[in-house]
Amino acid sequence: MQIVIALFDRFTALDAIGPHQVLHHLPDTEVIFASERVCDVTDESRTLTMRAQAGYADVPRPDIIVVPGGPGQADQMTGPLPDWLFEADKTSTWTTSVCTGSLILAGAGLLKDRNATTNWLAQEELRYLGATPRPGERYVFDGKYVTAAGVSAGIDMALALAGRLAGDAEAERIQLGIEYDPHPPYQSGSPATARPETVEYFTTRSRFAHRI
Repeated sequence: MQIVIALFDRFTALDAIGPHQVLHHLPDTEVIFASERVCDVTDESRTLTMRAQAGYADVPRPDIIVVPGGPGQADQMTGPLPDWLFEADKTSTWTTSVCTGSLILAGAGLLKDRNATTNWLAQEELRYLGATPRPGERYVFDGKYVTAAGVSAGIDMALALAGRLAGDAEAERIQLGIEYDPHPPYQSGSPATARPETVEYFTTRSRFAHRI
């Protein structure tokens, strides 16, 4: 089984690394990081650089596609990534995204009238692109499409997908293996639980403010 995780300039690191940390444990699995070409790709913080081992043309028929989000998403709405997604999706078993990666999927026409989620700040942008947003959901399955909410939700999505692929027992072993048992020190991980002033801090600075 071939899993391809797309990389692009200014991606969010955990969007890609979280699913990788889960999915590479699946049996008989090859995980490939791909970009427009074989190259180094730097994340949004400009402090982490990863190597794309393949160009999109080198991986035309992956079994599973994972598209991360990040500030660089806005530059990926047209061009090589959505073009590759449109073709690769024709034969993929699962097409997935994390955070604003779902906007790239939607922009490629893959989420038309489908239930999906994304970063909490970008739900209306997702609706504008033709999907049916499900705010408040950690991840959403709709057919072969699986979308995760912001950043850390990619781990949850990947574990749920691992359960579909290899069974609950295997997914539980992976979860224990990575000791994924979150107990955050603050209840500020959702706009539903964060203090109003914390929510306002992000809404006033969001690049999606015109849709909020």
